[in-house]
Amino acid sequence: MKTILYATDYSDNSIAALKYAHDMCVRMDAKLLVTHVGDYPTVINSKPGKSIKDLKNSRIEENNEKLEQFCKANLGEDWSKLNIKTEAIVDKSIVNGIVSKAKEVQSCLIITGMKGTSRLRKLIMGSTARNLIKEAPYPVLTIPEGTSFNEIKTIVYATDFQDQDLGAIKNLVEIAEPLHAKIKVVHVAPLKEVIDEGERKVLDEKLNKYVKYKNMELHIIYSNHIFNELKTYYGEKNADIIAMLERENNGIGKKLFYQNLLEKMKSYGKVPLMSFNAKNYGMFHL
Repeated sequence: MKTILYATDYSDNSIAALKYAHDMCVRMDAKLLVTHVGDYPTVINSKPGKSIKDLKNSRIEENNEKLEQFCKANLGEDWSKLNIKTEAIVDKSIVNGIVSKAKEVQSCLIITGMKGTSRLRKLIMGSTARNLIKEAPYPVLTIPEGTSFNEIKTIVYATDFQDQDLGAIKNLVEIAEPLHAKIKVVHVAPLKEVIDEGERKVLDEKLNKYVKYKNMELHIIYSNHIFNELKTYYGEKNADIIAMLERENNGIGKKLFYQNLLEKMKSYGKVPLMSFNAKNYGMFHL
């Protein structure tokens, strides 16, 4: 059985992420592991005779109780009857704690919330979520602060037809299929980059050859305002999630452009974003 790992900081903005995690757990017939990574304890200001091991166990016990109360408050009294397990983690690094646990349970997906750092700045992805995307060996779904839960019915995957996209889309299908969700693969190209019907047919055939999913469509849109066009497309299709590939920002041309587009989507902070780290996927070259 698959396992979804959900990490929380107990904040209000993480409640919607928990509801997404719970809904996906039920619909995917998966286990849900609810975690919190606490700070590594020190003996400073502790009671005499308390060892690091004692402090660590005490911290884990305290956070396990908080996790249970968090689930009860947001999923109802019967949450413990569901296929949900809580597990507090102690680690010097939040990201390392989450990634290590995800590897241990072979998680198919990591879900967390994201929040802004200042009222005077645009809502941006928190540093923990940002670093998690870069380090995690599995897809990461980040739910923005202030988001209301919506059942996932349509997923938009933004592609530039490069490198590891096919591997990421195949992984996305494994998530979308049990949800009975539509996948709309969209490429937004500048007006000068016209893809003729023959090229489009080749792309379509290659996509369907490597990725077997009937509920998937390929759309190509032309615009010189790609970020705004993607936001508009997301709204017009009543999409619930945008999915994209996370690459190292060391390319040129299209690769660099789409990496910058991903950064804009992160900073936009109003759309649930599923990120696939390119280093985890083979290179198919669409």
